[in-house]
Amino acid sequence: MSTARKPDVLVLAGGLSHERDVSLRSGRRVAETLRGAGLEVSVHDADGDLLPALRELRPSVVWPLLHGSNGEDGSVRDVLDMLGLPYVGADPRASRCAWSKPVAKAIALGAGLATPRYVTLPQSLFRELGAQHVLDLVVEDLGLPLAVKPAKGGSALGVTVVRDAEELPRAMVHCFAYGDIALIEQAVDGIEVAVSVVDTGSGPVALPAVEVVTDGPYDYEARYVPGRTEYFAPARLTTEQATAVAAAAVRFHEALGLRHLSRTDMILDADGVPYVLDMNTAPGMTETSLFPQAAIAAGHDLASLYRKLVETALRSTGRVGA
Repeated sequence: MSTARKPDVLVLAGGLSHERDVSLRSGRRVAETLRGAGLEVSVHDADGDLLPALRELRPSVVWPLLHGSNGEDGSVRDVLDMLGLPYVGADPRASRCAWSKPVAKAIALGAGLATPRYVTLPQSLFRELGAQHVLDLVVEDLGLPLAVKPAKGGSALGVTVVRDAEELPRAMVHCFAYGDIALIEQAVDGIEVAVSVVDTGSGPVALPAVEVVTDGPYDYEARYVPGRTEYFAPARLTTEQATAVAAAAVRFHEALGLRHLSRTDMILDADGVPYVLDMNTAPGMTETSLFPQAAIAAGHDLASLYRKLVETALRSTGRVGA
C-alpha cells in the first residue's frame, strides 16, 4: 500500500538578468514561508547545474521566481514542461504574451480594458529615420507627459516619465540600455495601484488593491529600498473604485490565459477608469513586494496561501500525493 508523500518544492531564484537580486530575495522569502507551512524546500539558481539537479531531485513542484528575461519569457517554463515537472504560475504561451508589453496591451484592448495610447519603436528606426524627427512626431501625436519603457522588462528598469520634450532623448537612451525596443505611452495621472489575483482551484479572485505613493518615480529603488515608498493595503478607494480595479485585474488575468497568480499594475484616473499598464506573471515576493501585502490585507496567512498554490499546481497535473 503506497503512502502519499508530502510535496517537496524547488524554488528557482537568481538568474543573470538585471533583476537577479530581487529574484534571490523573493526566493528566500518564499522558501522560508513554505518551510513554515511544513513543506520540504530547496532553492536553486538558474545555472549549468539546474537541469542535472532537476533530473536527480524530481521535485513535486517547481516555483519559478526568476524575474526578467528567461524567467518571465516562457523559456524556463518550456524546460520544465519538457522535464514533465509541474510548476506554479503561467504556462509558456501565456508567459510570452504577458512578458511582451505591446502584446499584453493588445490583448487588454481586445478584452475591452483601457490602456494608455502607445507606440512601439525599435532602436533601429531612430537610426534610419533620424532620432529627432521620430521624437518630434511622438510628442506631436501622443502629447506630454509620456512614459518611456522597454517593451520587455520588469521592476521599472529603464523606465522614465517625461514631462518636457527636452527630456525625451535621454529617456530613450536609458530605455535602450535595457532592450532594443521601446514602448512609449501617454502617462495617465491618477491613483497608482497594483491588484494581485490568485486562483487556488475555484477560479481567479482579486486580492485587495495596494496603493503606491512615492514622492518621485516608482522606479527600481522606490520599489525595493524600504522607506522610499508608502503603501496602503488595502488602497484608499471607494467601493466602486475597488470593484472596478478588481474586475479589470481578473479580466486581464483571464484574457492572457494565466493561472495560479498574477499582478496587474494600473492607474485609476479621475473618472474612475482603470488603465492597465503591466502584467506580472512572477510577481516579486520580497519584504516590500505588493503581492504579499495584498494577501495579508485580504486576511490570508502567507504560509497557508503559498501551500495552496503549490497544491493547486500539483492538482493540475494529477500528481498530488504521487
